[in-house]
Amino acid sequence: MPAFRQVGEKQLPQEVVFMSWSPKRDLIALANRAGEVLLHRLANFQRVWSLPPNESTGKEVTALAWRPDGKILAFGLADTKRIILCDVEKPESLHSFSVDLSITYMHWMEVTEESSVLTSFYNAEDESNLLLPKLPALPKNYSTTAKIFSEEKSDEIMKLLGDVRLNALVLGGSSGFIEIYAYGMFKIATVNGVAGSCRGLCLSSDLKSLSVITEIQNSSDSEAEMMYFQLDTSLLSSYLPEVTRMARKFTHISTLLQYIKLSLTCMCEAWEEILMQMDSRLTKFVQEKNTTTSVQDEFMQLLLWGKASLELQALLMNQLTVKGLKKLGQSIESSYSSIQKLVISHLQSGSEALLYHLSELKGMALWKQKYESLGLDASGIDEAITAVGSFILKANELLQVIDSSMKNFKAFFRWLYVAMLRMSEDHVLPELNKMTQKDITFVADFLTEHFNEAPELYNRKGKYFNVERVGQYLKDEDDDLVSPPNTEGNQWFNFLKDSTHLKESPLLFPYYPEKSLHFVKRQMEGVIDQCLQKPADVIGKSVHQAVCMSLYKISQSEDSTPQLFKLPFLWNDKTSNLHYVLFTMLENSISKIHILRRHTDTSRSVSNGILAIEFGNFLNNSINESSDSRCYSCLDAHFYDDETVTVVLKESVQQEGKERVLAQLPLSSVYTDEDQDRKFIWDSVERLDERSSEIPTRTVFLESQWRVLENMKAQYVSVNGIRKVSCVLSSNLRHVRVFEMDVEDDGEVEEEEEEETTQMAAGEPGEPNQPADGQDNVCDASAEELLDETEEHETSLDP
Repeated sequence: MPAFRQVGEKQLPQEVVFMSWSPKRDLIALANRAGEVLLHRLANFQRVWSLPPNESTGKEVTALAWRPDGKILAFGLADTKRIILCDVEKPESLHSFSVDLSITYMHWMEVTEESSVLTSFYNAEDESNLLLPKLPALPKNYSTTAKIFSEEKSDEIMKLLGDVRLNALVLGGSSGFIEIYAYGMFKIATVNGVAGSCRGLCLSSDLKSLSVITEIQNSSDSEAEMMYFQLDTSLLSSYLPEVTRMARKFTHISTLLQYIKLSLTCMCEAWEEILMQMDSRLTKFVQEKNTTTSVQDEFMQLLLWGKASLELQALLMNQLTVKGLKKLGQSIESSYSSIQKLVISHLQSGSEALLYHLSELKGMALWKQKYESLGLDASGIDEAITAVGSFILKANELLQVIDSSMKNFKAFFRWLYVAMLRMSEDHVLPELNKMTQKDITFVADFLTEHFNEAPELYNRKGKYFNVERVGQYLKDEDDDLVSPPNTEGNQWFNFLKDSTHLKESPLLFPYYPEKSLHFVKRQMEGVIDQCLQKPADVIGKSVHQAVCMSLYKISQSEDSTPQLFKLPFLWNDKTSNLHYVLFTMLENSISKIHILRRHTDTSRSVSNGILAIEFGNFLNNSINESSDSRCYSCLDAHFYDDETVTVVLKESVQQEGKERVLAQLPLSSVYTDEDQDRKFIWDSVERLDERSSEIPTRTVFLESQWRVLENMKAQYVSVNGIRKVSCVLSSNLRHVRVFEMDVEDDGEVEEEEEEETTQMAAGEPGEPNQPADGQDNVCDASAEELLDETEEHETSLDP
């Protein structure tokens, strides 16, 4: 009876280049050659959602990793050199950032170390929630936020914070590029000193060391060499409570910056192009009119004498029209009030929270005994606080401009509406007709200030007027404001100008009257990024190489295989604090699996540092008695949990029906007390494959934990010991089978399921079964027929 229960099988339309199980749910993420990222559930391998490739994010997925809580999926794109953090509930980017080189591998780990200091920090984490008001949810009625946020709730942006317990996203790329991001957001270390292109990474859960596998190509003709490095990251483990506190603060800051960015994007959407109508119409009027009278004088005559020139009448009645004026007035009121609400509720709340977290960070930086070693710099944080203060000042300035513009436009449009009604000889309501001397003065001041022709503005912006003053603040450009606020006669400005001491005071935030809100925001982001960069450099420099060994050479024939599926595979045993490396080396035409293990503490050694494993005969029906007992080659191997390795094996005898086998290899059968006297002596000069005969070998006879993968040319496997599931992929990268690994036998039901899946994989029921080697041709030919209807109907994700 098969040991594992098959729960799904599918032929996929595109070749899969990577697959990874969710650590917390029965979900598997796939990336295919078309650049899609797909999420499937365990049951029937049903698709939950797909994220198609696009120009802005990228089209070539090269790495995938789940956050340890299973709520965020990260993937790297080679063509745009971007990392995308995607919400598991909806296929949209919550956060993204750029890296210097294309990513070839990523690993997301969680720290399991416990201490009284950390426990008290975890419990006191919500302190900022007590002191700060809750950030208002971003509105969903804008295209930017509608994409990201689901209908029920729109505070998904705060999901980026995740759990308080420290987790780290480790990125590896070409040319020895390695970076570590705390909580997947804040760059905590830039690691140097590793050669080659990264093929595997594993940061130990105690943060003491980082295992790295790289591929080094010395020249274009030579074979590539696989290298293993163990890097000492003891600074992170020594200062774990401090690193956690600092990283958490920086993650709060990064999340708030994303919140402010989205708020500003919503404000830009709220500002409409219709608001520019008055400027464009007046510019056209200047270009077409024959008289020498200025536009300002034309409107002043209408205000004072109630008479307009024929040209002004034509502009007002034929181009602007009474109906158009009403529409413009409504658009301005609705747009300005939306922007005003976003500034008050979102921009100011986010900025104040940012100021709070930066101030706390400054307090941490001043505690030099704890944080100086981590590169936390109080002067850099001071600059960031100043930049946030400048941004808050600019947001307040925008509020004042909106407030005065709303008052001005209201009075101006009311007067112009009555004047146009009179021109058209329509009835004017008595309440509209009342206009006091104060109102006339107000409109006259507005005309004087806003209706001046500016020829130099025409050269810059293609218009003579800038009546609408709010849009200039929301333009994402380096140009100065067209109409900066008038500070003449302002007593505070005069006082500052005259006071030499206050000019340089660190207590006063600098003010940029000529710059837009977008410009000040970009400046603030730049200063904060610089402030975050120093700890990454300092911690990165503390990481040093403890072990470097050459493993083996790669034959050129393997190059067609997707890099993401190639062994070696790295694993960290959190309980025993061990690093494991699984890889295969060819010996006597048999691909033997090798297990390399090292202690996470680089100063400590471990017994049985390297072992080779061969599998004894357990498929009696297909092996001759006289044949060699070493009859299986290992195709792929992944750690299922700390005690078990899941392997895909292939019979190595020369006969037609080479069976593929999925098996569980218990480490207890490998690491026995035998042969303790035969120890392998490491040599830093020679490659490991040149000394393969000296490596201690264990022969393992599997008992019950295996299953023959019939009618499938199985090649790769992805497993999750927490959810007790595995997914096997064929060599054509399209045919998948999903198994539950730890189940009781279900008798007849199991046999029926097996018969059904065998028929499905073999093509038409009436067709004679072909040898296993030819099965993939059948699978390829019938790929379209085998596509399940559920593939087309995406299902909603249950929490």
